[in-house]
Amino acid sequence: MKKILWGIGILVLVLIVVTVIIYGLFLDRIVKAGVETIGPKIVQVPITLDKINLSLLTGSATVKGLVVGNPEGYKTPFAISVGTASVGVNPFSVLSDKIVVRSIVVQSPEITFEGGLGGNNLGKILDNVDSVAQSGGPVSTNKTAASKPAKKIEVDDFLITGARIHVSLTDLGGKEMTLPLPDIHLTNLGKGTGGLTATDLTRAVLQAITSATIKEVTSSASDLGKGLENLGGAGVNKLKSGLGGLFGK
Repeated sequence: MKKILWGIGILVLVLIVVTVIIYGLFLDRIVKAGVETIGPKIVQVPITLDKINLSLLTGSATVKGLVVGNPEGYKTPFAISVGTASVGVNPFSVLSDKIVVRSIVVQSPEITFEGGLGGNNLGKILDNVDSVAQSGGPVSTNKTAASKPAKKIEVDDFLITGARIHVSLTDLGGKEMTLPLPDIHLTNLGKGTGGLTATDLTRAVLQAITSATIKEVTSSASDLGKGLENLGGAGVNKLKSGLGGLFGK
C-alpha cells in the first residue's frame, strides 16, 4: 500500500514539474500575445513587442522591443519605443487577485512629441486611455475571460531612466530637436488598495511621461524657435504658454 502511495505521489510530482516546464515554455508567447492584444484596446494605437523572457522561479522578466505607435494623423513612426525593460514580480501573487510587481526599470526609451497648440500625439493617447477608463476598461471578445474579474496590479517601484525626447513642433514649422528627459520615478502604484486595473496603471505611467515631456519641451521652446522669423518672439511665447496649459490635463 505504501509503495502505491509513493508511486502516486511521485507521479503527481512529475506531472506538476512537466506542467510547469510546458507552461514556462509557452508563457512568453502568451504574455506577448496579451500585450499586443489588450494594450492597443487601452491606448487605441498599435503596440508591438519584439520579445519577452520570463522566469517563473525568480519572478523576473526582460522585455525587449516594445513600441507604442502614434494615433492616426501623426507622421512620426512611434510615440514611445522601449529597447529594454526589466521587471520583478512576486511569483506567488500571480495566483491571487492582485499581481504584485516589485520593480520595473525602463532603460533609455525613445519618446516622440509631435504637435503643438492644436494637440499632440501623447495627449491624444492619454485622451484615449481616459475614454477607455470611463467606459469601464477594454472590451474582451472572449466570453469566458469577460465573465471573470480582471486581475488588479500593484507596482512598488517604477523607474524610467536615460530617456530621450524627439520633438517635432508643428507650430514651429516642423522644427525638430532631441532632448534628454530626467528620470521618472513612481512608487507605490496601487499599494495599500485592491490594486489598479491595467487601464489605470497605463494612465498613471502615461500621465507622468506626458507631463515630464511637456515640461522639457516648454523649457526648450525658445531654443526651438530660434531662426524662425515668421513666428517671432510673440509666437514662441504663445507656444510656451499653450504647452504650459497642458499640464492640467
